[in-house]
Amino acid sequence: MVKANSVALCLAASLSAASAQTFQRLGTCPDLGCVLPPDQQDFLPGQEFDIRFEIHAPKNGSEAFNNGVPDEKFTATIAKDGQKPKSIAEFFKHSEPALEKWTFSWFEDLFAEDANKPSVVNVASKAFRRVALYEPGEYTVTLKYYDGQTTKAHWTVRPLATKKKAKNVVFFIGDGMTTNMITAARLLGHKTVNGRYQSLLALDEFPVLGHQMSHSIDTFITDSANSASALYSGHKSSVNAMGVYVDSSPDTHDDPKVETIVELLYRVWGSAWGAVSTAFIADATPIALTGHTRRRSEYGVLIDQALHGVSNYSWTRTAGPDAYFGGGAEQFIPGSGSYQGKDYYAEFANEGYSVSWNKTALLAAPNDQKALGIFCRSNLPVWLDRNIYTDNLATLENNPSGAKGPATDLPGQKDMTLKAIEILNKRGGDKGFFLMSEAASIDKQMHTLDYERALGDLLELDDTVRATIKKLEDLGILEETLIVVTADHGHGFDVFGSADTKYLRAQEDDRSKRSAVGVYERSGLSQYTQPKEGVQYGTGANFPLNWDPRYAIAAGLGANPDHREDYGLGHKPRVPAAVGANGEVYVENTDRPGGFVVNGTLPTDEAQGVHSLTDVPIFARGPCQETFGGTYSNIDVFYKIASCLGLGHPHNKTVEHPGHPGDGHARYSYLPT
Repeated sequence: MVKANSVALCLAASLSAASAQTFQRLGTCPDLGCVLPPDQQDFLPGQEFDIRFEIHAPKNGSEAFNNGVPDEKFTATIAKDGQKPKSIAEFFKHSEPALEKWTFSWFEDLFAEDANKPSVVNVASKAFRRVALYEPGEYTVTLKYYDGQTTKAHWTVRPLATKKKAKNVVFFIGDGMTTNMITAARLLGHKTVNGRYQSLLALDEFPVLGHQMSHSIDTFITDSANSASALYSGHKSSVNAMGVYVDSSPDTHDDPKVETIVELLYRVWGSAWGAVSTAFIADATPIALTGHTRRRSEYGVLIDQALHGVSNYSWTRTAGPDAYFGGGAEQFIPGSGSYQGKDYYAEFANEGYSVSWNKTALLAAPNDQKALGIFCRSNLPVWLDRNIYTDNLATLENNPSGAKGPATDLPGQKDMTLKAIEILNKRGGDKGFFLMSEAASIDKQMHTLDYERALGDLLELDDTVRATIKKLEDLGILEETLIVVTADHGHGFDVFGSADTKYLRAQEDDRSKRSAVGVYERSGLSQYTQPKEGVQYGTGANFPLNWDPRYAIAAGLGANPDHREDYGLGHKPRVPAAVGANGEVYVENTDRPGGFVVNGTLPTDEAQGVHSLTDVPIFARGPCQETFGGTYSNIDVFYKIASCLGLGHPHNKTVEHPGHPGDGHARYSYLPT
């Protein structure tokens, strides 16, 4: 039996530890009893999820308690809207799961990490798999442990959404894209006369603009995995995680899961779905549509989940994507990083997919068949290298077949997106479709401070949006399709003037080079829209006529490593920082020898820029467009789309679900109000 004063002392200590900013025992667990999903979470009616309870018993450190022995006789109840609480097992008609036990460790702060003195925690836990809440309202989950201590989680099940207002959804994500980047891209690609643009971005013509807040569940700076997961599931998660609430167990695949938009869409309506990315297809943004793990780097496993669904813990299975286009051949070539060393080209082909390795094959793929298109190893080369500096492509060893040499005949985001729409429209038929299309290298090039390459991919995204609207119109489905364009997070990027690159390179010292930066009245006008003498790019309207003007934008990030800046367009992709001659990491690179040194603001073990706090824009047109105005959390994007698709329990009648294997219940039913 634990004494009451010990419980009080433990609670005070644990709350103090939980308030730490950079080190957390478990980010969603403010005391020694953990409820996952934690406090303040929302659910779509009928959305399937897991529940995990953990009781922590630290053996040492500031939270040391009960000699490191966790309470194994904890209890948990749930009550709706002040009704009488019921045990979790009774409420969900679920058998009581087996008790699980494990040990983990963590560092309480930087001093503990420097001294290599981790705090060790013993855990007792239970997990309830694949449950759902069908009635809208407020729910309170109460966990009781250690002789009277409690942890509560307040959950909200959002209102029913029974009417399908949009047949289709096309969801564009400009990874890392901010309003400032959109403004800069407009400057590069569109001409002004006396302060007025003569043409605009496709995004500028959308009728509704909003902003979404991108914080993760336990940090205010997010990454692409959990931010994409929030957009797709309506549930926040932790950095590097997707489709799960991160627990403390040693198994990265047993964390409590939550159903995503495409899993719901397939289960409820049987609709078609697809993903397009200019990154490798196992990267965070595309793979989070079906991924359930706290470790985004488990690429091979995640590709298998996309094709076959989660194979453990009786979790949801989709039918696999109908159109799946991007890079990342490493996860498909047998033995190169593929799951269990298998040939995943063959795995997809065995499930009825056409397989394409280049643009010609992609465009020729039949529209009535599922399609896989993997066009290179790693990420697709960026728009600027595919269209301007094409000699860079020949140096790459990225053939998607695994053979030596470069990938050739590469499609772009527009090619992949328009083909995906043709396939999804054909295969979805009356049941409609969902397509996610990502411009991945806006983010990737911002990380390396390669601003022109980032903005080139943003202009490619805008060009793809414009072409998509035309394609949907030609197919006669524009008015029944919701189009949403947003980002998953931002970077601290902005333009603060222009730079005379010729003058900058002619100066000998850093302070003189900085005089080449013109601000206010010396910032001048864009020269990107003026043709460069003797150069004809021929890349079409809405792209710069001159990518390398003398007077270039002076731009930067709010967080960056030490680097050398010349504001000019590099022929080769930029590498901002490198290991120093004496082994020091990281120092400014020498790839911009004519530039001046900019001291960084990041830890010296960071070689690239990092994400920022900024809210990111969201554009909408089509059915339900009016719901996307204003400022709201990233999870609300999911609920707005799900409501427009009628996914919040679409049938106002008893709904039957399969029971859990071995739980003694063949079926269980709920009648929503």
